[in-house]
Amino acid sequence: MQDFWPSCGFAQLQLDARGWLQPTDDYLRLFLDRPELALVPESCRDERRLHAALHRQPARAVPPAELAALRDDDARQSYGYFLKFRDALLAAGTLEAAYLALFRQGVRDTPPLFLDLLAQAILRNVLSQSADAYELRAAELLFRPQRILLEQGQILAGDLTTLDMLNETGGLGDIGRLLAQAGAPLREVQIQVLNDANAPDYWQAGERHSFLLDLTHEVQNDLSHGLVLTMTRARSGLKALASVLQKWVQHLLGVEVRIKPVQKIEDPAWRWHLGLDIESSALLNDLYEDRPVAPERMQRLLSLFRLDFAERQDMRADVAGKPVYLGLMMNSQQTLKLKPQNLLLNLPLARIT
Repeated sequence: MQDFWPSCGFAQLQLDARGWLQPTDDYLRLFLDRPELALVPESCRDERRLHAALHRQPARAVPPAELAALRDDDARQSYGYFLKFRDALLAAGTLEAAYLALFRQGVRDTPPLFLDLLAQAILRNVLSQSADAYELRAAELLFRPQRILLEQGQILAGDLTTLDMLNETGGLGDIGRLLAQAGAPLREVQIQVLNDANAPDYWQAGERHSFLLDLTHEVQNDLSHGLVLTMTRARSGLKALASVLQKWVQHLLGVEVRIKPVQKIEDPAWRWHLGLDIESSALLNDLYEDRPVAPERMQRLLSLFRLDFAERQDMRADVAGKPVYLGLMMNSQQTLKLKPQNLLLNLPLARIT
């Protein structure tokens, strides 16, 4: 099995008997080495002392006075966020338990970056036996914002940070940024859409988040006599995303579900829905309540999904056997920020794990 996402810290974590990830000192050191906490030339003596002490003993207690001694307000705030996050992680015992607890109890003082890093490491665990580049690229949607491109009838998702950087620098890094500032023309950068021919390259390029994922629906043509011909997209990014979401729910909630993309909801007994992002949550609520929705807003809906529980007893009794509908939608700036925690918090579960 080839490695992927090496920077997420999976190699620095340990598996418990349940298959969940236990934090280690080496894993915590990765946070200290990130740009948000790494030392800079302007770091004061007290910050350097604290950083060195935490690097030696990442789980050591830090008295309030030691934190207050840091001269830079931003540094003091960053270390405060890290220490609170670290303590929650160590108290939970595993990354999965910490992730669930943070969202169930409220994440007000937890930077979104930390939550995304947790999600990435957990997904690395969930997909540790996957050899499917489409699944791995689809999983990036759960922890990295995407820019949605509409190209000749295709819906393509590209990593937001990567696309914006390439647009700014032409793929030439700081040199490209300087050329752009000087008004020099930048070469056009072509980013590949993930396909069967280039899928093997994901293992080398995946850490750079440099592939577009095709989220276009399969096409259905209505024929005479009530027949429907389906033009199947054999390697659909939507199907890969559905597979990832199934595994995400199974791993964190211990519940088996089946998820498939659908083009519309035709269910007079529609009972339960949830959005995979802020925009689709609001849209599905409006559609469910039969409130008018502007055509422009409807056009931003990328996909619907149908989720079915494998076992009726895993659902609340009042909706047992009913499907759950999911939505995926870009905002007016054509960006997508998927919220995987919605699947963990808002399913109609008979019990809370």
